[in-house]
Amino acid sequence: MKRILVVDDNPDILDALDLLLSLHNYQVITASTIKEALFAANNQRIDLIIQDMNFSQGTTSGEEGRCLFYQLQEIVPTTPIIIITAWGQLEIAVELVKAGAADYLPKPWNDIKLLDIIAENIIEPANNSNEKSAQKNNNTTENTSSNFIVESQPMKQLVAMANKVANSDISVLITGANGSGKERIADYIHQNSPRHTNPFTKVNMGALASELMEAELFGAEKGAYTGATAMRKGRFEAANGGTLFLDEIGNLSLAGQMKLLRVLQTGQFERVGSSETITVDVRVISATNSHLPQAIEDNTFREDLYYRLNVVELNLPPLAQRQDDIIPLARHFISGSHQLSEQAASLLKQQPWPGNVRELENHCQRAMVLCADEMLLPEHFMLGANSAKVDCSLSINKAESIALDASADKVNLQAVLDKHEWVIARAANELGLSRQALYRRIEKHQLSQTEEH
Repeated sequence: MKRILVVDDNPDILDALDLLLSLHNYQVITASTIKEALFAANNQRIDLIIQDMNFSQGTTSGEEGRCLFYQLQEIVPTTPIIIITAWGQLEIAVELVKAGAADYLPKPWNDIKLLDIIAENIIEPANNSNEKSAQKNNNTTENTSSNFIVESQPMKQLVAMANKVANSDISVLITGANGSGKERIADYIHQNSPRHTNPFTKVNMGALASELMEAELFGAEKGAYTGATAMRKGRFEAANGGTLFLDEIGNLSLAGQMKLLRVLQTGQFERVGSSETITVDVRVISATNSHLPQAIEDNTFREDLYYRLNVVELNLPPLAQRQDDIIPLARHFISGSHQLSEQAASLLKQQPWPGNVRELENHCQRAMVLCADEMLLPEHFMLGANSAKVDCSLSINKAESIALDASADKVNLQAVLDKHEWVIARAANELGLSRQALYRRIEKHQLSQTEEH
């Protein structure tokens, strides 16, 4: 299970992110101070970090977050760091992304966008080599194709068209509502194409600030801007020989559209700070939930770029129009020994699913957490009138937990910390201590995480 360190001085934000990430099978470690964050980074295996920018009451400059970021970079230089910032600190956030941060999100953040950024960076960080990306794609090709859940007639027709375009190099525009599975279709096309042994690289265009777009897509030379301490490859270069998926293309600025058009026309670009022209062989698949023809009329999207991207359009219908897919998808999302009851299946088929497949997956994850046994009932999905009927038997079985008081000795402290894989919040809860008190005892006894074998 991937481990995420969340650093924020607001306990409500820590709780909210802990719940969100736990529902999506991430192990969460929380820290409310800079000291706790540095301690966790020094003593535990961390796969990704989410950090706030201010940690002292009344502080709003973002300088504390800047200092923490650079300290974390020294301790765990290869661990992706996502910045969560207030609007007034966007300039610092942009600086940190240029210095190597995986991404940033303004407060209040969008849960779906945050999860997408985490998935992109925790599975295949941007600084992975092409060789690793190719190996990943080689290992997952068969599973990706065979596990595509398609039962409804509209989806069977769409997949048949996807198979037809997969063998060519033409640009494909995938349209459809948020959460309907556009990225999944793009991945399917790549995995069934002659390029499947080469990288499938994803870029969320809607999340790119205009100041970062050029460096993110085309790379930058060392010293090209403040914080550029090493040469950075862009996404086009990383995708060479493979497929580049440009999600939320409708949100790209006009300036960004002009730069993108050139590389699509010529296959050539220069890194920021360099005069050397680089040529790449990349297939582009893009996606949007926007109505681009209307955007063209409104002069917010270039018509020439639209026709360059839209050689073939695949329109992905919303989940409500593909009812035959709902139950097979739900059963796919339900893992382990859990089973879907007939009553729950009937309830799922009656829902409008405005969030589409992503919303269905979230409800399935939540249902498994709320279910005390193996049978998932309507109340576990918290839908409509059933949302108030929560199974409260989820709480930890106290007979199986280790009852320790605040004066627990070194051996017991080590045992509980190792049991919870050093997730401080969970260990502190079992010990009946606050996180701060547990940190003090760890320092007192000079405890460290047991090596994993």
